[in-house]
Amino acid sequence: MQEILTVAEMRQSDAAAIAAGTPGQELMRRAGEGIFRAGKWKAPAAVVCGTGNNAGDGFVLAGLLADAGIPCEILLQEEKFTPDGRYWFDRCAEKKIPVRMWADVSSLNGYGSIADCIFGTGFHGSAAGEAARMIRMINESGANTVSADINSGLNGDNGMAETAVHSDLTVSIGSWKPGHFLNMAKDTMAEKVNIDIGIPPIGHGIRLMEETDAAELYPPRKHFSHKGVYGYIALIGGSFRYSGAIRLAAMANAAMRSGAGVVRLCAPRSLCEKMMPEILEATLFPLAEDAGNMVFREEEFREAIRGTKTAAFGMGAGMSGETEKAVRYLTENYEGTLILDADGLNALAAIGTEQLKNAAGKVILTPHIGEFARLSGKTAAEIQNSPVVLAEDFAGKHGVILLLKGPGTIVTDGKETWIVDRGTPGMATAGSGDVLSGILTATAAAHPDDLLKAAAGAAWINGRAGETAAGRFGEAAMTAGDTAGCTAEVVRALEAMERPVRK
Repeated sequence: MQEILTVAEMRQSDAAAIAAGTPGQELMRRAGEGIFRAGKWKAPAAVVCGTGNNAGDGFVLAGLLADAGIPCEILLQEEKFTPDGRYWFDRCAEKKIPVRMWADVSSLNGYGSIADCIFGTGFHGSAAGEAARMIRMINESGANTVSADINSGLNGDNGMAETAVHSDLTVSIGSWKPGHFLNMAKDTMAEKVNIDIGIPPIGHGIRLMEETDAAELYPPRKHFSHKGVYGYIALIGGSFRYSGAIRLAAMANAAMRSGAGVVRLCAPRSLCEKMMPEILEATLFPLAEDAGNMVFREEEFREAIRGTKTAAFGMGAGMSGETEKAVRYLTENYEGTLILDADGLNALAAIGTEQLKNAAGKVILTPHIGEFARLSGKTAAEIQNSPVVLAEDFAGKHGVILLLKGPGTIVTDGKETWIVDRGTPGMATAGSGDVLSGILTATAAAHPDDLLKAAAGAAWINGRAGETAAGRFGEAAMTAGDTAGCTAEVVRALEAMERPVRK
């Protein structure tokens, strides 16, 4: 687990470190040195500097490149410096490092490496004018590009940009920011690393889900245990048009491969009959139907969820008044952990989120951005611009855990937040969310006392399984079934991780 700070929190942390006795010049030196050590520098190098503290990091870097015998040049926006930046620029002048103004630069071709030190994480809005021109030239140069702190043009809080540097390596300074993971971040950063420069983080509780965190969901199993210990779960959904969704969620690869003790697959009767030859480990619970579409019967739903720790509803259920009846019943009567996905979310949006006040148990919602727009009443653009804030506000207001799916997934209860940085563009395919629902239902049943971590861990497992599938089949050719098929491999690796010796 690593801390993630918003831009404002990073600024506050930086100021607190300086107030506690670490001079700004020293922090700048540590940042520049960290960038130098992290990069693989090819001669000649250009250090492209703006006018803020990010440029100061670049001046330190330029001095270190020169000391290492790597020919370098500073490309300067204008002769405007922060006080600490001025100090390090003067040190570069003493070393006679060449300086050119942006206005005199028409191409960046021919450089082996380019250090992007134009904007820092405090940047917001859109890069324009000379800055946009320099960003375009960096991207067109073909040089090995290293961005200091965050790619210039990328918003540090939301990962959005109109024009941004595309880096081979981004060196985050101090702490990660949300913009390193969300929205467009993965499309602009080939690799990223965070360096500690001695700034104690002051934040409200955003954490990065890592492999070691996910592994904590799979402690060694005791011999003196049984299937009930690991959770009876119900997966409810499916319809004539979307028959694959509930099957993907229920596949042993997605649910029992994620640790569930018993999976109860609840679907329209005709779907159960068709799935019977394929489903060996799961138990089937046929539901009333009309031409392959679920019909809500209270007595059936009561029996379907009886004795289960976790129930997921909505995968492929279709939108109808029957789906809305099911959501009303489950929220008002189910005392375990209820997971609403897909059409379960759409039904909730139609009913109104005030329905969540009537929840008998704990609720986890798993929307993508379009579904969250319907739930929250916000536009997709508003969500993209403030994803963490809006997710935390919604979860806190409604007393739920919200798992907001995207290139970087946000998991929050309104007080604490995890960001999951796993997954691949190949998962932008039908059924990926259904696989996640199967994994999540299993992890939530096994960890009812830490549902937030269980949800974040499920997103990590799903994303890592997707990456494994992409490695085997390619991003364009992989399917959600391939992701489900790789789940067991990911879980096995988590179980095999070294753990503290028990005495």
